Amino acid sequence: MKIALAQLNYHIGNFESNTKKILDCIQKAKSQQADLVVFSELAISGYPPRDFLEFDHFILKCIDSINVIASECNGIAAIVGAPSFNPEIKGKRLYNSAYFLENGKVAAVRHKTLLPNYDVFDEYRYFEPNHNFETIDFKGKKIAVTICEDLWNISDDPLYRINPMDELNKQKPEFIINIAASPFHYKQAEIRKKILLANIKQYHKPVFYVNHVGAQTELLFDGGSMAIDSKGNIVEELNYFEEDFAIYDLRMSNDELKNSEIISSNPKSEIVNPKSEIELIHDALVMGIKNYFQKLGFTKAILGLSGGIDSAVTCVLAAKALGSENVKAVLLPSRFSSDHSVKDAEALAENINVPYETIPIETAFHAFEETLKPSFAETPFNIAEENIQARVRAVILMALSNKFGYILLNTSNKSEAAVGYGTLYGDMCGGISVLGDVYKTQVYELAKFINKDKEIIPTNSIEKPPSAELRPNQKDQDSLPEYEILDKILFNYIEMCNGPEEIIVQGYDEATVHKVLKLVNTNEWKRYQTPPILRVSPKAFGMGRRMPIAAKYLS
Repeated sequence: MKIALAQLNYHIGNFESNTKKILDCIQKAKSQQADLVVFSELAISGYPPRDFLEFDHFILKCIDSINVIASECNGIAAIVGAPSFNPEIKGKRLYNSAYFLENGKVAAVRHKTLLPNYDVFDEYRYFEPNHNFETIDFKGKKIAVTICEDLWNISDDPLYRINPMDELNKQKPEFIINIAASPFHYKQAEIRKKILLANIKQYHKPVFYVNHVGAQTELLFDGGSMAIDSKGNIVEELNYFEEDFAIYDLRMSNDELKNSEIISSNPKSEIVNPKSEIELIHDALVMGIKNYFQKLGFTKAILGLSGGIDSAVTCVLAAKALGSENVKAVLLPSRFSSDHSVKDAEALAENINVPYETIPIETAFHAFEETLKPSFAETPFNIAEENIQARVRAVILMALSNKFGYILLNTSNKSEAAVGYGTLYGDMCGGISVLGDVYKTQVYELAKFINKDKEIIPTNSIEKPPSAELRPNQKDQDSLPEYEILDKILFNYIEMCNGPEEIIVQGYDEATVHKVLKLVNTNEWKRYQTPPILRVSPKAFGMGRRMPIAAKYLS
């Protein structure tokens, strides 16, 4: 049996585009004599459709698309993910379903059993879990069709009380198909492989796995679809961070169906070595920026380029995603900006051929000082004046955005966002936060990765002590612990969910730990108002980390 895997970049609610992509792949698979072509979870709607699922009109559009696609499935079958109505009065009104299309019609529908409701997932908000387990018969073979999470309940500490494959395995399927929407983080590909291999070890069935690729606002999907034989050999992985398509010839043995051979119709010319975490983050962020702009219909970005490492890395990533000619850098020096910061910013822009201009903020800043002079009544210069500078910069950048149709890129990193080291309506504004899930120490790693072949980001931007340059001789470490220490404490608290005692016992200073955790919790109100953050870690601010604002815990 020849099975095609179609790894596509869908657009939520763009039924015309999603349907066309699927139809094109069906024709491509048919032209190469494939018997079956497989698409990913909720392919028709895009993932995650979220509260669009509450509209009957949206669901009916999905079903209309399924019927159009089914009409083209003659001489070939397809498995396509889409929502379906639950005909029962009891339970949720929808299922998360896999449609099996054959002979010009919907031949079968199978539903997702395990509905994740943690981190970025909230599927139980919308969907009824499956309660009936049936394989699909096709060309004399039985297929166990599963949907993403359905294969993930195989660890020593299972999250759910049922394992769908245990039920499906009773019907002796020859192979497993898993259609997925598995969001990226820098550990996910490794975890995903372990889960799939654990299923093969348990059930001795070959697995065909199809994942989404592309960005849906903050959620990034890395692809990595794959075919694995019954011995646990990964025959091939599809490309990461781009659309891909492959056909495999599945040849089954007769020894109780425990052995299989999977042959790629067009094997890749070389085996690509696994990428490092920082390279994965780099590629994910480039894809995230590119797709955010494409799917919103925008083409041009703008950002403030300070000469510091965060704005430099953001600028490089944006230039790679959108093209240098579509990124505008604006230098916004104040009375506190050092000459080398301006020169570093200019050098970076010239290195990557990004157009830039310099707009000093002194005149506007001075105007605010004069306007507020009676109200401030000779009080000393403090954070109020520092924040005015950041907000003046934001006003200028947003004015250029409005005038010329740019989208403003936010350049704040995760360390700053965690402890509130930023100015609301100032340097925290923007249409998308590029580095908001990247700790400062990781930003340095990204800079070094970008510079691996030649100096793109000026060395001085990487080596100089980080500073907001909002007062004389200001350094980040005047207010914060060294980033090497800060980021480890933050990782323990945010990603690992460790409490203060668990962190202190690792050797961190008690007062520092309590200070950092207090800063994290008391700045939730700031993060609530930030732009969407491209997610690259297992626990990102935003939809993956939901905290109350008016709370007292550790604050």
